Amino acid sequence: MTLRERLQAWRYNLIPDHVIGEILSKRWTDNAIPFLALVITVATFGSIIPGFFKLYSLQESTRQLGEFSLVVIGLTVVMLGGGIDLAVGSIFALSAFAAVSTFFIFEQPVWLAFAASLATGFVFGAINGYLIGFLRLRAFITTLVTFIIGRALYDILVVSFGSKIQLSMASSDAWDYIGDGTLLGVSIPVLSAIALAIVTHIALTRSRPGWHVLAVGGSRRSAHNAGIQVRLTVFLTYVFSGLCSAAAGFLIATRLSGAGPGTGHGLEILALTAAVVGGNSLGGGRGSVVKGLMGAVIVLVMTNGLIRLGYGTGTNQMVLGILLAVAVTIDIRWLKNRHKVLNEVYVAPVYLKMGEPQSAVPGSGTPYELNNRLSEAGHIGLGELEGPEDVILDRDDNLYCGTRHGEIVRFFAPDYTRSEVFAHIGGFPLGLAFDREGNLISCVGAMGLYSISPDREVTKLSAETRRSWTSIQDDARLRDPNDLDIAPDGKIYFTDSTKRYDAHDWALDSIENRGTGRLLVYDPKDGSTTTLLDGYRYTNGVCMAHDNKSLFFAESWRCRIHRYWIEGPKAGTAECVIQDMPGYTDNINRASDGTYWMAWLGMRTPSFDLSLRHPAMRKRMTRRLPQDEWLFPNINTGGVVKFDENCNIVQTMADLSGHAHPMVTSMREHKGHLFIGGILNNRVGRFRIEGANPDWDANEAYWGKRT
Repeated sequence: MTLRERLQAWRYNLIPDHVIGEILSKRWTDNAIPFLALVITVATFGSIIPGFFKLYSLQESTRQLGEFSLVVIGLTVVMLGGGIDLAVGSIFALSAFAAVSTFFIFEQPVWLAFAASLATGFVFGAINGYLIGFLRLRAFITTLVTFIIGRALYDILVVSFGSKIQLSMASSDAWDYIGDGTLLGVSIPVLSAIALAIVTHIALTRSRPGWHVLAVGGSRRSAHNAGIQVRLTVFLTYVFSGLCSAAAGFLIATRLSGAGPGTGHGLEILALTAAVVGGNSLGGGRGSVVKGLMGAVIVLVMTNGLIRLGYGTGTNQMVLGILLAVAVTIDIRWLKNRHKVLNEVYVAPVYLKMGEPQSAVPGSGTPYELNNRLSEAGHIGLGELEGPEDVILDRDDNLYCGTRHGEIVRFFAPDYTRSEVFAHIGGFPLGLAFDREGNLISCVGAMGLYSISPDREVTKLSAETRRSWTSIQDDARLRDPNDLDIAPDGKIYFTDSTKRYDAHDWALDSIENRGTGRLLVYDPKDGSTTTLLDGYRYTNGVCMAHDNKSLFFAESWRCRIHRYWIEGPKAGTAECVIQDMPGYTDNINRASDGTYWMAWLGMRTPSFDLSLRHPAMRKRMTRRLPQDEWLFPNINTGGVVKFDENCNIVQTMADLSGHAHPMVTSMREHKGHLFIGGILNNRVGRFRIEGANPDWDANEAYWGKRT
């Protein structure tokens, strides 16, 4: 390795460029900007305002924050549903007046004053919800009208009855406690806001109505087509917002024991700014209660801080306007360009110098020398299949294979001309294996490990493993489960090819060539899935050795075969047993003579091997060229390799004509024939093996004779 290559290896293999893309791909990164703004706002005003963090000052500020947060939570839910509510300020004011008039003028109990507030909020919220949800009027105009009417009604009521409220002698310890008291040092408005925030967050993220709100906000047409009651959902969001504003109005009524001309003035602008500054999208469907609360803290700290610094109302309004404009700009631009940014930074290639392979060219005289024998293979299901990645046969000689449409198809012996859909799983069924009870186990791309019983009942076995502590990306989820095999004790050993890409993005994984593949085991006794090995470049085929004490697994992009020991002095360790092959390794299966069949999904090329030593070039390639001009591993020519227990190459075969089986991802020996699958093929091949045992059945080799 030259000095330049060594420096490249240090630069691209040791500096974790991929972390940036993994961070930006997380949904919580949307909270990064508002959280940073929150920290800066609190730190700035806390340092320049004397006594900002004193207990009395914090208690007064948090009371306002609790009341304000209730309004913001309600408005956030409306925005998540794709709407907007400009009437929150007038609902807040009218609800406060309803509370004080009930308590001071009519001298009714506190609970009745609270009920009057909620009833006021419910009525106005229901009016908005009916007009917008059921009559499908424009949310902006509708809530603007109800805001104007509500504000006018409030001003009339305050002028008419304000003096009666001030002259009233009504009093109540409960009223005073709600307005000025604390519970464990925390004011009632803050406790109310915390409780409502928790309940609302759980409802939005863990309940069907909450999912409906987000679905409606994301796309009303799609939500309607999915059977969601869009109009009712929109109606309920406005009712909820009205009730939240009403609760906040009741709390300020108890705190001030009155209502004046300025109550709720400008609150709708404050609440809207808070919701948007916190990161909730004006377009709907994207945001959270937590974001709304962060925005509420930012806005309230900033407005109160400016007042305490001596700035007037005009300055406050100008700052709020700037905040709102900046937040909307960031929201729109980030939403539009997020995927572009991710495409620029996510793919982070590493340096790899492949070992020099032996030639596979016909006539080269090496053990890997290819011939054209697979072109003689017959075909099964020609034109009826799409992507039979793996093939397997049962004890009755019936043939099974997956398709890219999420189905497992069964072809009936002996002629395999009749077929049926044995099971529909979804995803992309890849590796297949029969267990002792005759259940068909399958690795399903992007879904996990599944079992199909003989009576066609589909059961999910596993979709995740334990998450590693050092991973930013969620590596617990099985993104590309590929192939499997089953040990005598029933444990299922399988590969997850990559933790960074889904199955359909295998090409990106090959270009990046980062070691994110792993070997896992599923234990049916307790349902646990454990990661045994990690850090391989696209783990693929798995096969139990004939002695059942170890297994072989393929590392595709390194063109290597590894042996993992289950028993014996090497138990729990793996060693590379075949390396620097001229083809990319795929599925491995037993042969009748005690050896093993292995598929080559494609062949190495000098150009791609050279590109692996130039990660900067590969990075520029993915960013500057259209995908059909990228360098990929050559998957147009593959083949079948046979190796023995000592990992010596015994035989190679291929279809050099490229007509029948140019790409091979699996092969399965059964009663003297080799059945061939390919993820890009439209058929299953059937090739007669000279000298093979015509009675050998892998099911009997694994589980014994039928009982």
